[in-house]
Amino acid sequence: MNNQRWLSISFLTFFFTWGIFLPYWTGWLTIEKGLSVPAASIIMGVGMIARSFSNFLVFPYLTARSSYIQVIKWTSILSLLLAILYIPDSPYIVLFIITVLFSAVYPIILPAVESGASVLMQKERVHYGKSRSFGSIGYTAALLIVGAATAIWNEQAILYLMIIGLGIAVVFFSRPAPGILQSIPNREKSSVQKTGVKTLFATRGFLVVMVLAILLQGAHASYYNYGFIYLDDLNINGFYIGIILNIAVLFEILFFTQADRLLSKVRISTMFLIAAIGSTVRWVLVFLVPTASMFIGTQMLHAASFGIAHYAFIQYISVKLPHSQIASAQGFYAAFAMSLSTAILTFPAGFLYEISPGTAFLGMTVCSVPAIIIVLMTRKKFAY
Repeated sequence: MNNQRWLSISFLTFFFTWGIFLPYWTGWLTIEKGLSVPAASIIMGVGMIARSFSNFLVFPYLTARSSYIQVIKWTSILSLLLAILYIPDSPYIVLFIITVLFSAVYPIILPAVESGASVLMQKERVHYGKSRSFGSIGYTAALLIVGAATAIWNEQAILYLMIIGLGIAVVFFSRPAPGILQSIPNREKSSVQKTGVKTLFATRGFLVVMVLAILLQGAHASYYNYGFIYLDDLNINGFYIGIILNIAVLFEILFFTQADRLLSKVRISTMFLIAAIGSTVRWVLVFLVPTASMFIGTQMLHAASFGIAHYAFIQYISVKLPHSQIASAQGFYAAFAMSLSTAILTFPAGFLYEISPGTAFLGMTVCSVPAIIIVLMTRKKFAY
């Protein structure tokens, strides 16, 4: 299997499970396990905090001692075992413990795969956008399958589909991988994390880029945690909820398949500016027009609010950072942009949702509007 194909299937495999966990897990806890929205928000919020610390501390520690593929394989195995623990009926405290552990272990797969992608971009000249689009396809497949399964059976199908997806991941990541990913990336570092952090923040523009990534990815907290519940509250059938959520991913797929070509000469700061504007428009419209049709219409903006912001960060670290610093940068990104910012915003978003669902989405502009201002104020100074 060539490197491009391996990376494509890796994204496909992981994002199939991500398409179950990210949009459905809060809803599954409330509907199937009987938790209130605030109670489920607390569990998921604490889980995302655990996820941020594991990505920031555990992931760099593991990559200092093991290859990327070993990290991916063993975290997949442990994630599968933790998911199985959800099967029995459990009291709140047990669900809390399982979710925190699962949230700390399972998401480590993502920065490991993304780091592998950055290395393959540098060393093997693979096309990131082409392979990443397969991740979006996997995410789309998950949304459709979960939507159909919950419509035919019930929300318990969400858990069993996650278990099946993780089982497939374990099988695939136990197979041969590209040789460059089988070596330990930071073996030459005696103190990987400290050196990595010092070097990262010494890199011109890294702090600004990191802040922008944190703001723009954090702005999806309400969407990821309450998008499914929002549509369910609008009395949309579970099957159609899956289709509606898929619209965002379809535009994401279209973006990633063309990103390498469309954005090859676009400045990273311009990418972030487009993403911030798209994010702001998206959440304002959902608030102003609280209908299923408007929610559907704004789904196309996911290509900007998420896709362009993510691509901008990946391009930055692939161009600006050496191989030995990529794992540290991905750890930061996964911990603070993809986890901690979303975790922090999950708590107020949950209470805003109880007051008014639309307000929870409008609240996300507290991140997107400052991102616009930061880009305009820093793009000349740091030339990113």
